[in-house]
Amino acid sequence: MKRGVGSSGDPPALATVDRIRTTLLAGVRQPQLRRAAFLLIAAGAGIGPLLAGSAKAVLTKMPTDGADTLLMLIGSAMVLLMTPGLAFFYGGFTRAKNVLNTMMMSFFLMGLIGVLWVVVGYSLAFGVGFGSPFIGGLELMWLNGLGGAVGDAPLADGFALSSTSFALFQGMFAIITPALISGALVERISFKAWFWFCLIWSLLIYSPMAKMVWGGGFLGPFGAIGAIDFAGGTVVHIASGVAAVVGAMIIGSRTDYPESIRPPHNVPFILLGAGLLWFGWFGFNGASMFAAKTAGYPFLTTSTSASAGLLTWCLIEWFKDGKPTAVGAATGAVAGLVGITPAAGFVYMPQSILIGALTATACFIAVRIKAAIRFDDSLDTFMVHGVGGTVGALLTGILASATLVPADYFPRSAEIMKTSGNGGLFFAQLQAVVITYVFVAIGTAVIFWILGALMPLRVSPQQEERGLDFVAHGEEAYDPMTN
Repeated sequence: MKRGVGSSGDPPALATVDRIRTTLLAGVRQPQLRRAAFLLIAAGAGIGPLLAGSAKAVLTKMPTDGADTLLMLIGSAMVLLMTPGLAFFYGGFTRAKNVLNTMMMSFFLMGLIGVLWVVVGYSLAFGVGFGSPFIGGLELMWLNGLGGAVGDAPLADGFALSSTSFALFQGMFAIITPALISGALVERISFKAWFWFCLIWSLLIYSPMAKMVWGGGFLGPFGAIGAIDFAGGTVVHIASGVAAVVGAMIIGSRTDYPESIRPPHNVPFILLGAGLLWFGWFGFNGASMFAAKTAGYPFLTTSTSASAGLLTWCLIEWFKDGKPTAVGAATGAVAGLVGITPAAGFVYMPQSILIGALTATACFIAVRIKAAIRFDDSLDTFMVHGVGGTVGALLTGILASATLVPADYFPRSAEIMKTSGNGGLFFAQLQAVVITYVFVAIGTAVIFWILGALMPLRVSPQQEERGLDFVAHGEEAYDPMTN
């Protein structure tokens, strides 16, 4: 029961603080000094609750899952930072006249998908109203009733973190996934078409993928396939990579491609973006452990794989081209981060180094092949995220440790490993990868074809030549304008 300060029932510590305050203020006559003294004493009195028995009684009513919920909240902030990081990363690659448009294609989704996720996206991904292994339901629209009266209800048995923090965390993934797709379509797609594509794709492709893998659905550890995806190898990277390559095929190349190929207009932007992505990836992968006490491994494997990817890409460039590049270092780090994403909580340090090195090598080869066949995936979205996500998902099956795949949380996957070992898990991973490719490719193509029948998918050649910063937003990044 809350007592009034200074009453006879006050704890000794609070009564002492009150007497000191009264004595000190009694000697202060000037109003300005009295107010200043009062503020200083009020600040000092902040230690009172730490000494008071009544304050301890209040603290005992707080949830005991604070550390896990805090991990989710910090992880959410870190993953959200990845979207501006991606904007800088992509923006540095494009021509100067398109940098704002490129960055807006990512940054704008913090508004669009941020609202859409709360209204219906989360419900479709993690609800159970439809009773389907492929899609959730509508019972959690507007996050209705999620977390109880004050939002602190735990997510589920065995997960002490609050359901509201989980919804926020997953929303950050929903934002950055379509943003990744933009890298294949920059410098020619209409911003109006981009708006409608991201809205529809998030509802019809991303939410079902999240349900099938993470929401107890068909592909994941509670479903028929039993694949494991720690933080988004299939849901985020393969899905965005496949959608990117399909979109690039349907929309077509830039008007003057490949003659339009120029060096990145701002390499420091690329390095800044890569650094922000690396930092945010600690939340992306590390917080996906959902438990603060055991989050150390995914934090470690994430950084280790990124380091291995960066080192491998630079060594390949050094050996093949005579010098390592800053762009290569940034791209290699991102490739290592992509590769470890599905495996971050399922492998140890040696395996994380191997995943980073192999993923960077595969992505390097894919980028060189893309250049040779002159396919206009502008910023190598499929070559890094599609290829990297695929390699990482398959290596997860080969390298995952049974100790890190407990039956309590991954029942079907643990059963597969117990009966068939890593070979069986690899086959489950392969099935999940193939199904993801087919589902995302067909779904993305249908969305683009329908939108193409309703509106132009790309800007005119004249607008493309003028630059999309001015055409789409009425702004220019640099003055005087350069190409």
